[in-house]
Amino acid sequence: MAKIEQIARKSDKARLSRRSFLMTAAGAGLMFGFARKADASQTYPSAMPPEAAFEPNMWCAIAPDGSINVNVVRAEMGQHVGTALARIIADEMEADWDHIKITEVDTAPKWAGKFVTGGSWSVWDTWDTFRQAGAAARTIMLEEGAKLLGTTPDKCVARNSTVTAGSKSVSYGEIVSKAKPTRSFTADEMAKLPLKPASERRLISKPVPALDIPDKTTGKAIYGIDVKLEGMVYGRPKMPPTRYAAKVQSVDDSEAKKIPGFLRYVVLDDPSGIVPGWVVALAKTYPAAIKAADLLKVQWNPGPTINVSEADIIEHGRKLIADPSTGARVFNDKGVDEALAHPAHSFERSYTCASVAHYQLEPVNAVARHVDGVWEIHTGNQWQSLVLPQLSKALQVPEEQIVMRTYLLGGGFGRRLNGDYSIPAALASKAIGGAPVKLILTRSDDMAFDSIRSPSLQTIRVALDADQKKITAMDYAATAGWPTLIMAPAFMAKGEDGKSYDQFAIAGADHWYETGPTRVRAITNDLANKTFRPGWLRSVSAGWTPWALESFLDEVAHQTKQDPLEFRLSMFTGTGRNAGDSPNAVGGAKRQAAALQRLAEKINYGKTQLPADTGIGIATSFGQERGMPTWTAGAAQVHVDRKTGVITCQKLWLVLDAGTIVDPGGALAQTEGAALWGLSMALFEGTEIVNGTIKDSNLNTYTPVRIPDVSDMDIEFIQNTEKPTGLGEPGVTVVAPAIGNAVFNAVGVRLRHLPMRPADVLRELNGHNS
Repeated sequence: MAKIEQIARKSDKARLSRRSFLMTAAGAGLMFGFARKADASQTYPSAMPPEAAFEPNMWCAIAPDGSINVNVVRAEMGQHVGTALARIIADEMEADWDHIKITEVDTAPKWAGKFVTGGSWSVWDTWDTFRQAGAAARTIMLEEGAKLLGTTPDKCVARNSTVTAGSKSVSYGEIVSKAKPTRSFTADEMAKLPLKPASERRLISKPVPALDIPDKTTGKAIYGIDVKLEGMVYGRPKMPPTRYAAKVQSVDDSEAKKIPGFLRYVVLDDPSGIVPGWVVALAKTYPAAIKAADLLKVQWNPGPTINVSEADIIEHGRKLIADPSTGARVFNDKGVDEALAHPAHSFERSYTCASVAHYQLEPVNAVARHVDGVWEIHTGNQWQSLVLPQLSKALQVPEEQIVMRTYLLGGGFGRRLNGDYSIPAALASKAIGGAPVKLILTRSDDMAFDSIRSPSLQTIRVALDADQKKITAMDYAATAGWPTLIMAPAFMAKGEDGKSYDQFAIAGADHWYETGPTRVRAITNDLANKTFRPGWLRSVSAGWTPWALESFLDEVAHQTKQDPLEFRLSMFTGTGRNAGDSPNAVGGAKRQAAALQRLAEKINYGKTQLPADTGIGIATSFGQERGMPTWTAGAAQVHVDRKTGVITCQKLWLVLDAGTIVDPGGALAQTEGAALWGLSMALFEGTEIVNGTIKDSNLNTYTPVRIPDVSDMDIEFIQNTEKPTGLGEPGVTVVAPAIGNAVFNAVGVRLRHLPMRPADVLRELNGHNS
């Protein structure tokens, strides 16, 4: 461990500023605003706290100068996660916010298993631990401060990094420098400490400056793509034709040798099987590596999926769903087969979603080198604990001989949960004797190598009572490629039938509605899994399961001549498995109903006169997970041009109940970004599998939402003091179905495929809707 920490500190010297200048605009009234003093925040990745600092636990340290360091194992990718987490400790320990700094720690053994940033887990998963850590620090400051003030802790008050007794006071920094405390708490001891009541919180749920904004604004912040090490060479891959099983037959570099700065190519030998068939061009500069890779002539023996298409994957999924023996049963209530066998009435529909790429702003990249017997990996990553074993297998060394240095991410959205891009950097370095290699994928490389959101198919069938007013049974089947099966099978859940399933490929289908005996079947699409590496993409399955469920419920409501709002509310009984439980889902379905009712009030549901071909649709979900629900209700107002089929989303409304809102500014930013992501996937972006890989390779043909297409947004958080749940994903979940339902209300067209294209609208307007 000492060796790894020594190397980690060595690498601090290798970091360079991302930008050596700050651009200013004159004459246009443009100004850069600073959230706090520019020198008050810590550059990422940051040095560990000074040796003289006091560490009451592994999560925080107080220095003699009064600065307070918070150790963060979550990746910063624009969501201000450090600010959210640091304020939990700072509030509980009664710290002065201006004294707070953040350290993004490396993968030293003491942090093993704690690195994952995804699933909207960060605040929810850290809440209890960081409150306890803050309480431990406050307890020690009160005890030691009382001794210095000549009194007892019960006569002292801690506020703003100061302990006060009557007219006398002592700062936290002075306590550390004078008392030199040594006490620390174990996790079990911290769990027994009393915590502040919500009424005494001074930072949580209050507006405070984000810690990361100054460095990001000035260009001081360091991203993975900024890393530069002495003696480093640049690499760019020549992408194989298939994701799996491609084998290099020959390489001709005669044209590449004409590029000034080109050094050589390497054919990667990958025992992990993550990057088979990779050839990497190495050069003195990245432009030279780009040009050289283009000029390499490589002959491959492609993998067996070279002819697979998106239609093949969907059709394979259709056959899987039709076989009742496939998949795992998430819900499998007694009586579902009997109820569906001879219903008074029945209703069935299927819904599909296209492949979706991540296209994060910063293409994936990594720097790798071997130094002092340790492999050092510099990169931005969301789940270091996942990639370390993969690096170990690829490099054929123990994990203890690998250290990852984490940097800011220029966008993650789930792509950097899968750290596969660090593997070719490490193998390229190994191929040249451990010298530092900086591997950067161009946008087209990045798209081809992406862990895309799998195309999916969902089929829902319900039985209705004799009056066609109530769902009496439901069978829900969903099939897609399973990212957790491919990358982290140990994390998969067990169904009621004992079979393993990817809970992140079904979340959202395991709804909180009362629908009588219900079966929810999760089915892996093995053809998808073989063709590409399925990935987690913002809100994962909850980005497409509510599309089917909420569209379907709207269809049932219209088919049975019921009001879509009242129909949904009638099924939120809050009984049985939908009653909810402590601490994450207190209130259960009743809280989802409350969010939906509040939404109805905001949009003046059913009472607004709209222009022709304009409609409002509603949807509700609980993204991202049933075990950590953020109750979400959304509405969309759209206009449909009957001549062109173009759908314009004019406004989005969202109401969310995420429990305690720790960081109001961050929560709003997260939800706005998520809602726009949902809008983008609903109307604009999506690709398809052609010849075993995704069709679109750059943003000229892959078209996410553009600035002119951004709708007005009205976002509201229901205020309470329940345990905080996640906000990275929920804003995505309801947008697509709300838009689809609004399109139906506007022009009577029911769309069942994402993204909703103008051609689909025109086809249905011309009489092909069923």
